[in-house]
Amino acid sequence: MNEVASLISALEASPGVIIPMIREVPLQILKRRPSPGKWSAYEHAIHLSQSDAVFRSRLDMILSTPEPVIKTIYNSAEDEAGAMLDIDLDESLDRYVRERASLVEMLKRLSPDEWQKTAVHEAFDHYSVFIMFRHLLNHEMLHAYRIEELLLKKDWD
Repeated sequence: MNEVASLISALEASPGVIIPMIREVPLQILKRRPSPGKWSAYEHAIHLSQSDAVFRSRLDMILSTPEPVIKTIYNSAEDEAGAMLDIDLDESLDRYVRERASLVEMLKRLSPDEWQKTAVHEAFDHYSVFIMFRHLLNHEMLHAYRIEELLLKKDWD
């Protein structure tokens, strides 16, 4: 169970790394897209704040359904066009902190058997509760990396 404890710890710590980094992004570039079709740091942060609810819903389904099937999540056309730029960042980050704390508490209560419970995922060869939350962490770190790239970008022209 050491892997599980490490995963929970990393998920618990993520907001403490990501939120200060998004707050470090200068206002003049916070909503600026690096190129058409690529998200701004703001959009990456909003997207991250929306992820926990999806994964919690998936967890509920896996734990309560005999043969759960997980569908791939695609970004909406509205989000790709910039709809997330109209969402309040402060409220979203507050929700991210609250929902992450709640999710972590739920994960801490899972039994070893629940961590190994499987589902069929339409895009992946195999899938379990552990893989799902490792995927959440990897997904989160990918977006955190994108935020940092934009924060540190030298040439915006």
